[in-house]
Amino acid sequence: MSVNEAKNITGIKNLELLANQVVEGFITGIHKSPFHGFSVEFAEHRLYNKGESTKHIDWKLFAKTDKLFVKRYEEETNLRCQLIIDNSASMHYPQLKNSGLEQLNKIGFSVVASAALLEILKRQRDAYGLSVYSDVNEYYAPAKGSERHRRMLLNQLELLLEQEAKTKTKTFTALHEIADKIHRRSLIFLFTDMFQSDIEEESLFEALRHLKYNKHEVVLFHTFDGKKELDFDFSNTPKRFVDVETGEHINLYADTVKEGYKDIVEKYFNNLKMKCMQYKIDYVPVDINEGFEQVLTTYLVSRKKFL
Repeated sequence: MSVNEAKNITGIKNLELLANQVVEGFITGIHKSPFHGFSVEFAEHRLYNKGESTKHIDWKLFAKTDKLFVKRYEEETNLRCQLIIDNSASMHYPQLKNSGLEQLNKIGFSVVASAALLEILKRQRDAYGLSVYSDVNEYYAPAKGSERHRRMLLNQLELLLEQEAKTKTKTFTALHEIADKIHRRSLIFLFTDMFQSDIEEESLFEALRHLKYNKHEVVLFHTFDGKKELDFDFSNTPKRFVDVETGEHINLYADTVKEGYKDIVEKYFNNLKMKCMQYKIDYVPVDINEGFEQVLTTYLVSRKKFL
């Protein structure tokens, strides 16, 4: 199926279809990349051992192969992964209908990336959980490895696409609460655009340190729209720029501030990178206009390091 045929991602079947499309494209291209040496041996079954219960034998697979295979379940997983998504108002920028892979805003990108990670985690027999927050924790599901659990998480991801932009971000509060809930060592992927005040930024890194203190591996996917939020690519006509979380606004011509704006933002990005290095947090800037390969490659690298 081509990208153009993916009309929309409303509906769990279509979200799952897009996730599979992203993963299959990634697997096809991985042997052409610098990461071709990583193992991508996906399996959802193991051979049946004589004498064990026949309850979980996959009889449909037996009919095709004439061999007995048993479906793998949560207790056979290799690692535990918790996906965390910032669902504050700024993550719903730019205002789009998330109508397919070619047109996603930050929350849409995070949803499809997370669905793709769920697919690849399933194939690697890893356990997966999901957390969603804005100014409060909106949803939490611990890591499990069952197909029923994965579909429940896909359904929750789909709901994020249907919601309207909410309110301010309080990432640090949410992460402290999530850290208290995750009792077993996990690989944690956090999707957030990092819109914090200077005071909140310090609190955020304290919360990330809380996760590190519990011996989790933390990957920060700094999610942004490179064209608008980094390059400030707007036509030079008078515009009103509105902070979607505070409602504050300013009227200006884009060209009058573009150079200074880009300098400030690039310094901010670099500061985030340095702080993450200081606290041994993997910092991954993710431009929503550049696809999902970096997210999935990060999973493979992090998984290899984690196990």
